[in-house]
Amino acid sequence: MTNNPAGEAGGVPSGTSSRTYDVIVLGLGAMGSAAAYHLAGRGSRVLGLDGLTPPHDQGSSHGVSRVIRQAYYEDPAYVPLILRAYELWEELEQEYGRQLLFKTGGLMIGPPEGELVRGSTASASHHNLPYELLTAAEVRRRYPVLTPAPGTVALYEAAAGYVLAEETIRAHLAGAQARGAVLQFEEPVRHWEVTGSGTVVVTTPRGVYEAGALVVSAGPWAPQVLGTRLPLQVTRQVLYWLDPQGGAEPFRPEAFPIFAWQFTDNDVFYGFPALEGPQGGVKIAFHTAGEECTPATIRRTVEEDEVDALRDALAGRIPALAEGRLLQTAACMYTNTPDGHFVLAPHPQYPQVILATGFSGHGFKFATVVGEITADLALTGATAHPVALFSPQRFG
Repeated sequence: MTNNPAGEAGGVPSGTSSRTYDVIVLGLGAMGSAAAYHLAGRGSRVLGLDGLTPPHDQGSSHGVSRVIRQAYYEDPAYVPLILRAYELWEELEQEYGRQLLFKTGGLMIGPPEGELVRGSTASASHHNLPYELLTAAEVRRRYPVLTPAPGTVALYEAAAGYVLAEETIRAHLAGAQARGAVLQFEEPVRHWEVTGSGTVVVTTPRGVYEAGALVVSAGPWAPQVLGTRLPLQVTRQVLYWLDPQGGAEPFRPEAFPIFAWQFTDNDVFYGFPALEGPQGGVKIAFHTAGEECTPATIRRTVEEDEVDALRDALAGRIPALAEGRLLQTAACMYTNTPDGHFVLAPHPQYPQVILATGFSGHGFKFATVVGEITADLALTGATAHPVALFSPQRFG
């Protein structure tokens, strides 16, 4: 019972040490840091391992901000989880002593029959979430910098907003350490295996570690950690910051919401208020999956034709951004499943190995509750949260 996707020799490297824990967490980004936090909070002996030092700009959780929303167009099954995530963010803020979640309101914009508006409305109605359905004229009146065409509509929810990405990871890591977790950075995993006795053994260049359970929350490194057992595809995603023509005042957080805009049958772009002052710009990105890559092969540079494609999508919809000066770009990664839903469940072969992966570009907003769920699964093998949608068994 072994997993050695990197093809490296097993065994104990000379000069390394061996220690025993209740749970080992592989990957300490958005999900792994939350898992370590919740596990340590329950009194477990936790070891967290990461090949880098999070938060960093090499994976999926950088770029300052992430959207958070409740009227979840992807599936109504997500709504109970996001409601719990909001509660846990509030608890984390109180412990950390800094606000991490900001409610600016949110707009889901597009054709009334499109997946974005139709799905958001269905989730809101199913779970009795408050929302407004706005015409194009009403959107223009409230937010003059937005110029949707006649026939376009928008679902507005006041509870939507953004969370601070890197700062949330720092908060979870600090909380995990305060609760007794051992966190070791710059320590990549060479090999993991489940022994005949059922314990999990993890080997790194620095040591061999044993535990009763393992959480794999490796983000875009998950395919190499897990081998080819799951149909995961990693894609490159570009973030853009634009200085609005005419100034950032209409885009300030007090006056402007987060938004997503479906502009073709298959294409969506999304954005934020100007969070970092006039020179910080407005962050915009496409939600559509980009070119396939790995953490080692991702193209970090952004070409002019990519910027032109963004401006074309913004033209006629947000003219001040379409004509705005490009301030900066960054590349991150989505780890996608074929159906866009998460993998959050025990490993099909090894129930003591918990998979938290495949978040497909919309998972960060669930980080707090994913930490709670992974702690449930690692310690008891079950959770009261509704997670049937996320079983890897759906892939056969």
